[in-house]
Amino acid sequence: MRLISICPSNTELVAYLGLVDQLVGVDDFSDWPKAVKNLPQLGPDLSIDMDALEALQPDLVLASLSVPGMEKNIQALKERNIPHIVFNANSLDEIAQDLLTLGKVCNMEQRAQAVVQEYLQTIDSMQHIAQTITDKPTLYWEWWPNPIFTPGNINWLTAISAIAGGINLFQDVELASVQTDWADVVQRKPDYIMLAWVGVAIERIKPAHVLKRPDAKELHAIQRQQLYVMEEWLYCRPSPRLIEGAIKLAKLLHPKAYKHIEYPSFL
Repeated sequence: MRLISICPSNTELVAYLGLVDQLVGVDDFSDWPKAVKNLPQLGPDLSIDMDALEALQPDLVLASLSVPGMEKNIQALKERNIPHIVFNANSLDEIAQDLLTLGKVCNMEQRAQAVVQEYLQTIDSMQHIAQTITDKPTLYWEWWPNPIFTPGNINWLTAISAIAGGINLFQDVELASVQTDWADVVQRKPDYIMLAWVGVAIERIKPAHVLKRPDAKELHAIQRQQLYVMEEWLYCRPSPRLIEGAIKLAKLLHPKAYKHIEYPSFL
């Protein structure tokens, strides 16, 4: 098949199924595996060049609704009658289902089932360890600094936090993404602050920005130097790479408890 992915997480799903050689084009932000950077790039995921996409004559376009604004891509695909599938996972289980769906569409069901089995086994192993941890710190994840956006309960980072032995600071809010303000964050008194600004190069994320905010230095997270810049590609994309992020987080929060956990072979 001639596949086109217009979202980084979809490109990663393709990679886990061993189908990178069937990709003929990707969005500008797709960067893993490295080989995809050699493919035609069709623009940022919120502004895909549909003329260039159509010229590549895809058999199937892998679209997404993971970021607000992607709806216009799907509308354009419909208007041009271009075959496509839409992924919109918010949970770890839904990511597994996306793998199985893509595997079925691309005649790679056996490979998809094998990857999903190991993926779910790793999650299960981490959950068992998490159940033995009594001191679970609260984690404030910052997706965007101004206005502040953070993941709510209906989001994979709530599950990632949990299986790593922590608690998402905003898991009480029944949304996938929560717009809030710094005063709310301060009032909740996070034990850790995790900065993963979506679409921003990691070297441009400066903890100094947070330290300048009102009452920041009164927080335990700051006083204990528990403010971290996290890899956006390991925490902000709905793909199995989240498991790599979960293991890294777990070893940061509870190094002894998770020291024997191993990265799955599919990573």
